Amino acid sequence: MAASCLFSIPTRRLLSETDLRLTAAGCHDTRSKALLTWAALRTSLWYYVNWRKDCQAELQDIVEAMRNTPKQDSLNKIVILNPKGGCGKSTLATNIAACYARQGPQPAIMDYDPQGSTMAWLRRRSAQLPAIHGIAAYKKSMQATRSWQLRVPDDTVNLIVDSPASITHDDLRELTRDSASILVPVLPSTMDIDAASKCIADLLLVAKVNRNEGKLAVVANRTRKNTKSFGRLMRFLDSLGIPIVAVLRDSQNFVHAAEAGVGLHEMQRSRVRPDVEQIEKIVGWLDGWEARRSRALRLSGVRRQPFSRVSLLRKPQVRSV
Repeated sequence: MAASCLFSIPTRRLLSETDLRLTAAGCHDTRSKALLTWAALRTSLWYYVNWRKDCQAELQDIVEAMRNTPKQDSLNKIVILNPKGGCGKSTLATNIAACYARQGPQPAIMDYDPQGSTMAWLRRRSAQLPAIHGIAAYKKSMQATRSWQLRVPDDTVNLIVDSPASITHDDLRELTRDSASILVPVLPSTMDIDAASKCIADLLLVAKVNRNEGKLAVVANRTRKNTKSFGRLMRFLDSLGIPIVAVLRDSQNFVHAAEAGVGLHEMQRSRVRPDVEQIEKIVGWLDGWEARRSRALRLSGVRRQPFSRVSLLRKPQVRSV
């Protein structure tokens, strides 16, 4: 008993269970019991040592990921979100990334969509064009931790997140956490309008996105002016009270750019001028994320100030200027 007190509680529990199993099996020999108990201890020790090695390796991966992840205060995390599939999330993400790559420094794009459209666009991209760092977030490997797979280069300033379709509420909270801007592309159809209204409701009620922060905006996509569907879409967007930063037309320029692995800014200017102007409007709004955050902090500070104590029994005296 004195020797067993030197072991930890799990080891003593293992010894007692081993002794009970040996007794139940009819093994009363002291030497056999000692050998089998020693074998059980060696097995337990082997598992313990390997468990510690796995924990140390995982801890090292987490430390390296924290070192390679830029500070959240200086990272412009742009989330392109709409649970409705086929609304142009990947097209919008690739063109924004190409615009930032042309301006510099190198942006990063994180693809959560299992279809991998954004990563396929990166593979088609020429090496002579400005580089874009790609992160295949939809892939889950057992060879490395999740934080190591999603690590962002230290010099990254702009991170574009291409979200998947039909995400859960937990994934919605995870994607929008620490985001600087959230873009919701909407198509001019009744089903897309209904899906967009539900998406915005989930952002406000489930993900707790504050309207006063000014980081939520809508992009009207694949529109055709002077049509009933376009008028219906604009009326719906105006009723939301959320800024409409751009209106993208239904153009084949986006299709050709996706096939070539380029952005609209990297195509012939005279051919894509109207579309480039709308992308520049989006990027201009995205670049103002720090000013919008500072404004939201000032507004929250003003609202938290205590009310002035004014006596209700005395009538306030008004003096002329």
